[in-house]
Amino acid sequence: MEKTDLKKLLSEMTIAEKVGQLVQLTPDFFLAGGEITGPMQEWKMSKEQLFQIGSVLGTHTSEQVMKIQEMYLEKSRLKIPLVFMADVIHGYESIYPIPLALAATFSPEIVEEVARLSSKEATEAGVHVTFSPMGDHVMDARWGRVLESNGEDPTLSSALTRGYVRGYQGNDLSIEKNRMAACVKHFVGYGAAQGGRDYNTVDISHVNLYQNYLPAFQAAIDEGVELVMTSFNTMDGIPVTGNKQMIQKVLRGDLGFEGVVISDWAAVVELIAHRVAADKKEAAELAFSAGVDMDMMSDSYQTHLAEIVLEKEQQEILDEAVFRILTLKNTLGLFEDPYRGLKEQTPEQLKQTKKELKQSILSISEKTPVLLKNEDNVLPLKEGQKVALIGPKARSQDILGAWSWIGEQEKAISLAKGLKEKDLDLSILAMEDGQNVTENEIEQAIQLAKENEIVLLAVGETSEESGEAASLVNIRLSRNQEQLIHAVSKVNANVVVVLFNGRPLDLSNIVVDTRAILEVWFPGSEGGRSIANLLMGEVNPEGKLPMSFPRAVGQLPLSYMSLSTGRPMHDGNNDQKYISRYMDEANDPLFSFGHGLSYCQFECLDNGISQHSFTEDQTVEVQVLVKNKSQIAGGTTVQLYIEDVVAQVARPVKELKKWEKIYLNAKEERMITFELSSDDLKYIHHDLSMSAEKGLFNLSIGLSSQERSIHHELLYVV
Repeated sequence: MEKTDLKKLLSEMTIAEKVGQLVQLTPDFFLAGGEITGPMQEWKMSKEQLFQIGSVLGTHTSEQVMKIQEMYLEKSRLKIPLVFMADVIHGYESIYPIPLALAATFSPEIVEEVARLSSKEATEAGVHVTFSPMGDHVMDARWGRVLESNGEDPTLSSALTRGYVRGYQGNDLSIEKNRMAACVKHFVGYGAAQGGRDYNTVDISHVNLYQNYLPAFQAAIDEGVELVMTSFNTMDGIPVTGNKQMIQKVLRGDLGFEGVVISDWAAVVELIAHRVAADKKEAAELAFSAGVDMDMMSDSYQTHLAEIVLEKEQQEILDEAVFRILTLKNTLGLFEDPYRGLKEQTPEQLKQTKKELKQSILSISEKTPVLLKNEDNVLPLKEGQKVALIGPKARSQDILGAWSWIGEQEKAISLAKGLKEKDLDLSILAMEDGQNVTENEIEQAIQLAKENEIVLLAVGETSEESGEAASLVNIRLSRNQEQLIHAVSKVNANVVVVLFNGRPLDLSNIVVDTRAILEVWFPGSEGGRSIANLLMGEVNPEGKLPMSFPRAVGQLPLSYMSLSTGRPMHDGNNDQKYISRYMDEANDPLFSFGHGLSYCQFECLDNGISQHSFTEDQTVEVQVLVKNKSQIAGGTTVQLYIEDVVAQVARPVKELKKWEKIYLNAKEERMITFELSSDDLKYIHHDLSMSAEKGLFNLSIGLSSQERSIHHELLYVV
């Protein structure tokens, strides 16, 4: 539909019909065939109002979507099609590893592929928009929603966020009906919830906001993301859903977003609970004036917005909001085909998608685990070894994570099933997943450990223990799992922990009891098979931590991008008291950002820098020779960090700027080149401008944020 036609359609709409386009409901409002349903009674909504609304969230099947769309178009006066949205976070029915695990690949290309195939399956079920990717900057593992994030580094997160948007949206949503519109969330600051407690207060400086919290959103907008979702939290004391400064000045103005702004679930009516609105009318007025186009699952707009628009003479603002929603529907091609190809689907097409997804999930879930520790090369396992698999995660199919809301858990491949396909002398003792490990089970585990060469302890979180509304003050292993590990390690020195979880955990109490630790996150539908391939050495671990693992919960929030402070601790003063340090624990994490071992032995060797000083119109090339000194092939990620030695605003001691994934055969070596420009040296100043200053920069290159194999000094001359 041409823009002029959209304008004409808008001019034909009543105020009630316009308001309806700004309302989003769940499918259960329609399930009684257009009769008055329970939700409608609660909202005091008429059938006329129901067939004016603009959007539905949370449908599951194509049949459900077609039924609702057909009913709606039959009863709607202007026949404006509904847009259907859903949480497609890391897969739809076929589930990939969680986003935090995908971030461990350090690969925008991999997340783009995940988003592409997730779109294919979701659009075949009638989904038009996904509430993904999550661009929140995170540093606090107590917050369960780190599971959905790209980790603690804003540069990495920005690159991955762009990858998600490309994968979801493709090149032309009106033509590519197997793609869907992306909605980046949660704007903004949600990851900084105080105490790591979900929905809690946020208070961050504007320098911090622009430096660390906005870049991923800017990346999504630059990539053409269609929607932005507001966050639940406050910013500068005002909830973002009612915060005109954040939406109009920052999002629309500074970041240049022109698409649809949607609230999170019931966030508009929650302005009352925040105590910035007295009732639903005030909540609707605050959110609408701030710039929220769509009210997700509250009747604030439905009930009060028409009255507000007339009282405040905001008809023009209403038209702008409605036009953005009509434009989204037009971009999706819904006016030409309200079903987006659903009626032309064949069973063979759906079957082929499932097959393609299964192969992709296995391949990608082999790339997300992180080998945290591998003492004396106890891994990989060897064929014929006597191996005991013990723990609450041994047979568990609860490996999909909290956001796999329609994932087929009963079809997930457990670790036990994956290992049974290998040539191992395998004994299994599986505890009841989600329950306490009992004293009797620990005694059985001890006996089994005595009888085997290697003990695999499959432990971790249940899917309910991380994700939304799953905040913790204690991020150690629960349900007596630490006691199990400690008891088994006393009778068998070859303990390998396989860790299933959605957040960094405090492993300090168990790291000394283990010979190896393989972090597998929530690995998705093919998890057991991919982990077995890694444990057997058929695949080499290559994941790198996107988020630091603390030594203790008291270090949180934690990031490798720390500031020096006025009293920094270093090797020469770490025995002194009056410096920035803990008395009872080291400052650094147990496992740092970027850390991840391999069965290979990689080495980075300095091969020179093109110049040691440069100006704004020049670039600098840094060459690194990477060697695989082992007899097996594998991959790793080489990382380049900078330190701005002297700046107007205090800067981190190191910042990731470049990285490259590299795969080398046995004994192979390869030269890689990093290119730096003045853009890589820019940062946010006190006046919120962004520029690079002349001065000295330290460069370090290695295989993690703590390993610095190569050092260079670089002088930037303005």
